[in-house]
Amino acid sequence: MDRSPGWGDILRRGHWIFDLDGTLTVAIHDFAQIRAVLGVPEGMDILGHLESLPEAEALVAKRKLGEIEDELAGRTEPAVGALGLMQLLHRRGVRLGVLTRNTRSNALRTLGRIGLSPYIAHCDVLGREEAPAKPDPEGILKLALSWGMPASALVMVGDYGFDLQTGRAAGAATIHVDPTRAFRWPELTDIAVGTLAELALALA
Repeated sequence: MDRSPGWGDILRRGHWIFDLDGTLTVAIHDFAQIRAVLGVPEGMDILGHLESLPEAEALVAKRKLGEIEDELAGRTEPAVGALGLMQLLHRRGVRLGVLTRNTRSNALRTLGRIGLSPYIAHCDVLGREEAPAKPDPEGILKLALSWGMPASALVMVGDYGFDLQTGRAAGAATIHVDPTRAFRWPELTDIAVGTLAELALALA
């Protein structure tokens, strides 16, 4: 585990927010294929592109995206260590939230499938309808407000640059989970781990 100064304080915090796909779940999204199906130019942010389309065209594309996401949710699996980490944090009384670029309904279905629903209140799951998509920090700020905490007291955990950018923009601590251990965004990362199981060991 790669740690910045003050990592012990970060791990003791009582309010954690997690990305969903690729962080709490095994990464199965083929974004190049999704772009091809939706007609999104290579390398362009999918949600950003759909928002730029004329309304009628955007509605059709968003419906297709929802169908793709529903199919993926039906076969997703928990990431290594996800259940153990959630159980550990829950026992410690940590408030847990999810901030995803997916839809909230899809996120709730996914959390149920991977066995994490008992540890995360439904009201603490925010999708792209409840807050602007990451890397906009509004989702973190919204959870911080509902929890009665400053964003600087929160932890944001994710597998991608958007998650880390969101945490930094909100003033939260950031934990990067990367099974490849490439850790591509060190300037946005306070703690870097290969798996959630590794993170749970650091907390033990």
